[in-house]
Amino acid sequence: MFSRIPVRTLGLALFAVCAALLAVGLYLQHIKGIEPCPMCIMQRYAMLACGLIGLVTGLHNPGRKGLLAYSALLGISALAGAGVAARQSWMQWYPPAVSECGPGLEYMLESFPLSSALPMIFRGAGDCSAIDWTLFGLTIANWSFLIFATILISLTTYLLQRRKTSS
Repeated sequence: MFSRIPVRTLGLALFAVCAALLAVGLYLQHIKGIEPCPMCIMQRYAMLACGLIGLVTGLHNPGRKGLLAYSALLGISALAGAGVAARQSWMQWYPPAVSECGPGLEYMLESFPLSSALPMIFRGAGDCSAIDWTLFGLTIANWSFLIFATILISLTTYLLQRRKTSS
């Protein structure tokens, strides 16, 4: 049964999975040269938040109220990430006539002074509707959505099972 796994173990496992996924994103960016778009950056922030919540949960080993607070934060973070990933997936399936994400990295560096381009680079570059990489026919945004949905489903299942066993 899922609820029998210690909260610490689940939190640290969530942190490890999120850290590995963020490492894959950095690998694709820095080794494969796939520039993240602004929506990709937002999904990274949501994944980072989920991982940090998992780490804090694993290290803190909260009681009932703390677990509910961490669960709420995790749910909000995963829901935000899933929402952005769903929107990006939609944009990839039905690309807009004009890119909604902003200019590419090369254009920003050529068109703006470095002091203005750096904040834009941090926010991401490129077209959010572009499909630069796939695995088993799914884009990065599709995989991101599935991962955030899995976090939400797992969290809900865990909390429901825990409620049944504590009643």
